[in-house]
Amino acid sequence: MKIIIIEDELKAAKSLAAMISKIRPDAEVVAHLQSVEGAVEYFSVNEQPDLVFMDVQLSDGLCFEILKVIKLQCPIVFCTAFGEYAMDAIKTNGIDYLLKPFSKEQLEEAFEKVEAFKNFFQKNAQPDMSAFLKKIGLDDTKKNFLVFKSNKYTTVPTDQIAYFYIKNDLVTIVTFQSQEYSLDQSLDQVQNSLSTKQFFRLNRQYLINFSAVKEVEHYFARKLFVKLSIATPEKLLIGKEKTSAFLQWLESR
Repeated sequence: MKIIIIEDELKAAKSLAAMISKIRPDAEVVAHLQSVEGAVEYFSVNEQPDLVFMDVQLSDGLCFEILKVIKLQCPIVFCTAFGEYAMDAIKTNGIDYLLKPFSKEQLEEAFEKVEAFKNFFQKNAQPDMSAFLKKIGLDDTKKNFLVFKSNKYTTVPTDQIAYFYIKNDLVTIVTFQSQEYSLDQSLDQVQNSLSTKQFFRLNRQYLINFSAVKEVEHYFARKLFVKLSIATPEKLLIGKEKTSAFLQWLESR
């Protein structure tokens, strides 16, 4: 297996190369590239490898600038200290997204995903990528939201969000710790970025996390009354046209 490392920190690149040699002794690191410009120049005249390990933030820009110019056919394992680029990574040939500092075990798992990738495409002439991503434990759903509060930016992990609702015409996050954050997105946009197994759109105002559902009661006119573990400003009612879909969603765990 021929491997290229794209990393602007020499120490990090050497450390990664040493870990690779221990995990896959038969692998060969054929090049170490340090910049967007250098990578574009290299791939323009050289054969593509079997695998690329790529840092996101390079000395002259983000690695995604490379992929706008060069169409890499091989899988990519992204290695970075920043979690906010995961969605961009998965939209490319990203097989894994390792957050620094990562362990030998995490690197081994990345190689296993790469091997699963190769086996999958050898067996499937016209593969379903969504099935493959699910198989290796990747998906393109949002893992956190960037929010601004008290003059500071912070990220809120999706699994800590009890529900989203519209407050004063803005989408508001409510966490399991009852903290609130406003988002500059529509509820439709938020819904489309989340797992449909984990989040359900009750109505035009509310999008709830399965983990927040405490109990469900029958209500008047064949409606359902949904109680969450976190208080909501108003009663959460589901109209009869959505009750069947909601109950199926609850049961699909």
